[in-house]
This record gives sequence, structure tokens and C-alpha cells, in this order.
Amino acid sequence: MSESNLLGDYVRARRELVTPEQVGIPVSGVRRVPGLRREEVAMLAGISADYYLRLEQGRDRNPSAQVLEALARVLRLDDDATAYLLRLGADKPRRRRRRARKETVPPGVAQLVATLPLPAYVEGRYFDVLAANALATALSPRLVAGANRLRDVFLDPAEQALHPDWESAAAGMVAGFRESVGTDTDDPRFIELVGELSLASPRFSRLWARHDVEACEGALKRIDHPQVGGLRLNRERLGVGGASGQTLVVYHPAPGTDDADKLALLASAASDLARPRT
Repeated sequence: MSESNLLGDYVRARRELVTPEQVGIPVSGVRRVPGLRREEVAMLAGISADYYLRLEQGRDRNPSAQVLEALARVLRLDDDATAYLLRLGADKPRRRRRRARKETVPPGVAQLVATLPLPAYVEGRYFDVLAANALATALSPRLVAGANRLRDVFLDPAEQALHPDWESAAAGMVAGFRESVGTDTDDPRFIELVGELSLASPRFSRLWARHDVEACEGALKRIDHPQVGGLRLNRERLGVGGASGQTLVVYHPAPGTDDADKLALLASAASDLARPRT
């Protein structure tokens, strides 16, 4: 897998997702390429077709912010995707790392996760589960330290069954993963994970090729739990101070709802399992 031309790969993938009709270009006859042609993007962005070609081919890697913002407008990028494009344009070559960087949860955060009365876990920048409490594991048995959220969502049928909106959840996770990694694609952990998933999951491979970018934020999540049935939980994502790339993820129900009662039932069952037998 080559990530040496991140900027060119990104604008090409996004160009292929924009139709001529979306940007007001009349269509006649059969078009041989998906989305916009290179010369159409160049024209709409106010740059030469030759210069745009050099950008896609990776022969010019230092475009101005004005050029990138013009391309973002033509390619119909939202704020997150535009920020990602600007980071790609500002990126400088780095020496390849020889070892994966180990992510360690700060002790105070690990203690907080263990004592929270809500499902909680810490996620690393590559969506590895770094710490999780018993109620998070009761919510999904895959939420344990050492697991990887991307691998489980795309490769584990039991995890997929928990998500009634799995298709959109999977797409959002891939877009969030690309935003989390950004331009730091020479890390061995990233190379290993994307390579594995691209081979094992056609769905992941198709989503990864789209180059979607989306910040992972709080959201209302639906879970189809095999023990307590349907759950609607708010998922909050909080950055861990002093641990770059780590996120504390907490699920909580609206007070006084059936979802709160179901989560309390799940917590009681998890507590009974954890209690020592005499």
C-alpha cells in the first residue's frame, strides 16, 4: 500500500465523487470517467489544467492555501474535509518510523474509567481499545483492552449485529479513522491495520477508497443488545489531556427512560458476574 501521494490521491478520489450536475456543468453524450474531469476541476478552481494534473500526480506538493480552498469549494468539501485537505497540502516529508508507538493510558484516566458507573473505554488514535470498564464489556464483549474497533466492526459478525444501522456506522468510523490519522501514515500500526482490513473486508476497501473525512463527535447511538433488547444511548467522545490521540468514550442514557432501566439491568448483571463466588 502506497501513501506517498496523499494529496493527489485525495483530490482524485473526491473529484470522482462529484457529478457535473452538482457544479452546473451540462452533460451530453457518454462520459468515460466517473465524476468530474481534471480539466473541469481546474477550470472551476481557476487554475491551469496542467497545474492540477501535477497536483494529482504528486509532482507539485506545495500548493497555496488559496488553491486548496478553491479545490475544496469545487469538490464540495465540508469543514472537516477542507481542514484535512489543508493539512495534506502543508505536510512535509518525514523519516519513516522504525517502530510503532506504544499508546499508554494515563493512570488517573484508567482509574476513572474503572470507577465510572457508565459504559466507558479509552480509544487510541488507531481505534485500539486501550482500557475499558466492565459495563462497556457488558455492552459489547469486544470492548476490552487489546481489541480494535475497526477490526471488530468490519470483521466480527457478532459486533455487526449490535448495530442496526451498521452501514452508516461503518462509513462514519472509516471517515473518523482517516481524520484521526491525518497525514501520519508511515506508522507501522497504521500500515498493518489498513492493509489487513483492505484484504479482509471489501466494504472497508470501498469506503477507504472514497477518502471521506469526518471528525468523530458525540452522537446518539442505537444498539440491539442480545440481553436487554434495543438501546438508545448518547455517546460522548472526550479528548484525554496529556495523551495525544487518545479519546475517552462514554455511553449514557437519557434519565428516566426505558434505556436507563435497561442499562441499569445490564449493569446489575455485569456486577453479579464480577462478584466473587463463595
